Amino acid sequence: MSSITQICLTDPGEGLTEAEIIEIKVKEGDRVEINDPVVTVETAKSAVELPSHVAGLVAKVHVKEGDELNVGEPMFDIETSPEAEQASEPDALEKADASEKPEETEPKTLVGYGARETPAPRRKKRAIAQSGSEPQVPIDRILAKPPVRKLAKDLGVALHEVLATGRGGVVTRQDVIAASQRSLEQHPAQNPDQTGSFFPSEEKQAPENLAGHMKTPKSQPFPGVTSDEQTTRVPIRSVRKRTAEAMVSSAFTAPHVTVFNEVDMTATLELLDTLKKSREWKDVKISPLVVLAKALLVAIRRNPEVNASWDEESQEIVYKHFVNLGIAAATPRGLIVPNIKDAHLLTLRELAVSINDLAQTARAGQTPLSATRNGTITITNFGVFGIDSGTPILNPGESVILGFGAIKNKPWVVDGEIVSRKVCSLALSFDHRLIDGALGSELLRDVSAVLENPSLGLVWG
Repeated sequence: MSSITQICLTDPGEGLTEAEIIEIKVKEGDRVEINDPVVTVETAKSAVELPSHVAGLVAKVHVKEGDELNVGEPMFDIETSPEAEQASEPDALEKADASEKPEETEPKTLVGYGARETPAPRRKKRAIAQSGSEPQVPIDRILAKPPVRKLAKDLGVALHEVLATGRGGVVTRQDVIAASQRSLEQHPAQNPDQTGSFFPSEEKQAPENLAGHMKTPKSQPFPGVTSDEQTTRVPIRSVRKRTAEAMVSSAFTAPHVTVFNEVDMTATLELLDTLKKSREWKDVKISPLVVLAKALLVAIRRNPEVNASWDEESQEIVYKHFVNLGIAAATPRGLIVPNIKDAHLLTLRELAVSINDLAQTARAGQTPLSATRNGTITITNFGVFGIDSGTPILNPGESVILGFGAIKNKPWVVDGEIVSRKVCSLALSFDHRLIDGALGSELLRDVSAVLENPSLGLVWG
C-alpha cells in the first residue's frame, strides 16, 4: 500500500533558517529515487542541491522558482511504496549511470548490512599518465553522486575523463576540481601574469538585456518593467540581500580607516617567472595574488595584534592565534568571501593550491557555507577589473581587509634614475576601535616590503 511522504526544506548547514528556490528539477508525475536531486536552493552564500530521502512518484509540488522558504516548510509530496522505501544510496548511485552496463554482475548489498559473502569482482581499470601528478586510475563505469555531476557540468568537465580516487571508484568533488584545474593549465584562458587569473568574471547583476531595453523598450521586454516602461524593479534576495545587510552592518558599526601605498612589484613578478620555470611548480598556477597573500601572512606574524575582532556583547577584544584568510570573489550571484582555514600554516605552494581551489569552487557556485564562516582577515582584488585602488569595507567580524590594485608600468626612481617598473597600489582598511593608525600603517608597510623584496619573507617568516 502506498503512502505520502513530504519533503520539506531542511537546514543545508550552518544554522540557516531560510533559502530561496532557484531551480525545481522534478514535476508532478516524475519518479525519483533516493538521493536524486529534486531542487536547488540558494542560501546566504551558495547554491545547494537538495536530494530526495525517499523513492517514489512526485504527487505534488508545493513551491515554484523564486519562492523564499523557511526551514521546515513543505516542498514536495512523494507517493511511496514499501518496495521503494527499501532503496539505498548505492542503488541510486548505480542508477545514475545505468546507460553504461558493467561487464560483470556484482551482488547488491545495503550499506551497513554486513560484508559480501563472496569478494566483489575487480572492475576493469585503465591507467592514464598525468604529468606532474600522482598516477590515478579511472574506472570504466562512471560512479558519481548528483552534486558531483552538477559540479562537473558547471565546470565543463567530462566525467569519463576524470581520474576517480573515491572509495570503490567513485568520482569525488576534488577529482572534478583537479580535472578542471589541469584543463585550465593546459589551455589557459588568459595571461597568467594578470592578477585576475584566479577569479571568475563578474556578470551583470541587473536583469538580462537591460541596456538593450533602454534603447528599444518595446523590442526587448523582460520581467520587472513598470507599466510606464521607465524603470525595472528586481526583488532584493539571496546573496545580494545578505551582502547588503553585512556591508551596512559593517560600515555603520566599525569605524573604518583606510591607508594607501604604491608598491614596486617588479621583484615579485621576477620571482613568479622563476617559479613557473621550476619543476616543482609546473602543475600549480601561481599569480601575484598568491605572493600578496603570503606577504600579508608574514606581516600578520610581525603584527599579531591586527588579527582580532571586537565582541560588543561581552565588551572584549578577541585576539586570534590562527588566520583564516578570506579571498573576496565576484560570482554570478554576487560577492562572497570564502576563506582558507589556517592559512598561516601553509607554504607558498600550498597557499597557491588553496587559492586556486577556492576560485574554482566559487566560479562553479559550489562554495560550501563552512568556507565562508570564521574568517579573520580578507583580501579583495579590484585589480582584476583594471582598477588602481579603492576603499574596501571590512567583512563583518573582522578587523582588516587588504585591497589589491592593478599592476601597471609606471615611472619609478631606482638608484637616482627614473626607470619603468611594475607598480600597484595597496589599500588597507581597518577597524579603528582595535587598530590605531600606527599599527595599521606598520602592517601595510611590512606587506609592501615583502612584495618589493620577497627574500624578506624568508627572514621574517
